[in-house]
Amino acid sequence: MSRVEVDRVSKHYGTVRALDEVSLAFADGEFFGLLGPSGSGKTTLLRAIAGFVEPDSGDIRFDDRPVRDLAVHRREIGMVFQNYALFPHLSVFDNIAFGLSVRHLPVAEIKARVTEILGLVRLAGYEERRPRQLSGGQQQRVALARALVTRPRVLLLDEPLGALDKRLRQQMQIELRQIQREVGITTIFVTHDQEEALTLSDRIAIFNEGRVVQIGAPHAVYERPSSAFAASFLGDANFFAGQVSAEAGRIEADGGRRIATLDALPPAGARITVAVRPEKMLLEPATAPERDTPNRWTGVVKQSVYSGSSITYRVDVGTEIVVFAQNQSAQPLAPGTAVAVTWDPLHSVVVEA
Repeated sequence: MSRVEVDRVSKHYGTVRALDEVSLAFADGEFFGLLGPSGSGKTTLLRAIAGFVEPDSGDIRFDDRPVRDLAVHRREIGMVFQNYALFPHLSVFDNIAFGLSVRHLPVAEIKARVTEILGLVRLAGYEERRPRQLSGGQQQRVALARALVTRPRVLLLDEPLGALDKRLRQQMQIELRQIQREVGITTIFVTHDQEEALTLSDRIAIFNEGRVVQIGAPHAVYERPSSAFAASFLGDANFFAGQVSAEAGRIEADGGRRIATLDALPPAGARITVAVRPEKMLLEPATAPERDTPNRWTGVVKQSVYSGSSITYRVDVGTEIVVFAQNQSAQPLAPGTAVAVTWDPLHSVVVEA
């Protein structure tokens, strides 16, 4: 397998800055997610690694070996596209064997490799079927098998589960991660699905306007976003602007409320922004005895959205905030209910505005 390095890679399309001096390192055997909105540069980077896009500047290396000038077929990559790109007139066996056939491998070796990979993706017995005779999940596994059967050094996935419905996508996330671990191949995948990125990745990079805004383990990026963009793109967040108080660990939020945080703060009077995840906030009756927490704001429920296992509340506390609550009661709180919103200072995260 391989370690992949992207060193100050840039790509422009006219005045559009698709990639702006992007540098990333993908460890050997790592499952790395590229996450960001449409047009943020994540797919351009993936295609540059594959060789489909020629960067304007910068280097791409596999195990310290420059590959920027190598043709696609010489980079030893496997790639799975969102639409799978299966040959409709070929059987499952022939679809998977295609990359081996064009390499003119012996027939016996092709059969052995295809049989082995069919077992890995749990499609043994489907050799003679055509793609139209398969479910979406089965087609995805055929595409994955075709990419892996050539034994590539790097696996590239472009929105690999985007064409599946939610239930099947969740199931395939588990299967894809298990297969990647069994093979141990360095895998880089593009997604706009936050849950998918959190579920599959060892590390993620969030892109915006051609730049990487944050890199890290999914848990670390989610819990400690560095910017308002990262906080809002990976999950949901309530944002509060204000200025640092003279009292240690306190912020005077616009509107007169106070916020306690454990984060390091700039000098008193400095303007900052604080993010708090909706699920970190707790709702209780406004008349409940006050608990020992410095973050307690009273307000009124404006709206509740029932989602089965959870309920999303919009609460007016002078400004509107969002609170996620587990569904532990028979009825959601009705609009107009007076409540108190509390949260631990640990979850008041200072971010770049």
